[in-house]
Amino acid sequence: MASGNYTRKISPQEPMEITSRVPARATRQLPDILIVEDEGKSTTTTFSLGLVKKPRVYATASGALSVSTDVVVEEYTPHPLKRHQPWLVPAITISMISVLFLAIILSAGIFQRPQGLQLLSARGGQVYDVQVGGSLASTWQNDQPIAPKTPIPTSTGPYSVLGAPSMNVDAINRVLAAYNSPAAGKGQALYDMGKQYGIDPAFALAFFMHESSFGTKGEARTSLSLGNLRCIPNVECRDGYAWFPSWEAGFKAWYELIRNLYVAQWGRTTIEQIIPKYAPSSDNNDEAAYIASLKHELDTWHAGGTIVS
Repeated sequence: MASGNYTRKISPQEPMEITSRVPARATRQLPDILIVEDEGKSTTTTFSLGLVKKPRVYATASGALSVSTDVVVEEYTPHPLKRHQPWLVPAITISMISVLFLAIILSAGIFQRPQGLQLLSARGGQVYDVQVGGSLASTWQNDQPIAPKTPIPTSTGPYSVLGAPSMNVDAINRVLAAYNSPAAGKGQALYDMGKQYGIDPAFALAFFMHESSFGTKGEARTSLSLGNLRCIPNVECRDGYAWFPSWEAGFKAWYELIRNLYVAQWGRTTIEQIIPKYAPSSDNNDEAAYIASLKHELDTWHAGGTIVS
């Protein structure tokens, strides 16, 4: 038990300041022990002061001792990550830097990717550069019919696209109006361009019906394309399709394609010859059904009908 100068009687409400014995250069608070002796009862009370700041001891009116401290502060307790997994913080930092670096590389690659002409298939199958222009576009985009590479057959059968118009302007307009086509009234343009390129406009009308029901369905409603042509040079391209400024421009592109490429360069003049290239089975098309549909439409109009059953 302590005695002499180490103990003294504490008067009621008289604070006794306790200072820490830890050197100023210490990096972590060590526990202090406060021993208080009650002279009248010969008892000793021990207090741990390891984590408290500025403890104060009071003697109450009844002679009991009261200890008051400020808030407990663990100033030197290490972070849980550093205490249990010292490698975790560097690992997380490196991972975040790696992800950020990868994102920057991917973004740079996307923005620097060349925005050239995309070669797309008509219906999700094989790619045909001719259908989207490609390297042959400059050879058929021409305001006038070009000279054929091989002699054009003179006798090609009833379903050859070549020849004089088999339908007049009024008949073409009646068909377009009967189907509520947005191109209604454009029969004169369809007729005149057919004569210019030597293609019977009845075939253009048949392709128009099969591809988009005369512009009332699918992409043609906004692309104004008679044959749903894929992207070609010198024409706006959206969604993989050529978008024309007018129905007349869409008509002209189709006539150019058939006359200057299919006929003049490939020698394909009949429906049976054109469809396997225009809508091949390898591109998820039913060639036989397409050919039969076109023939049925032509037969109906040549017989004086308007609505195709």
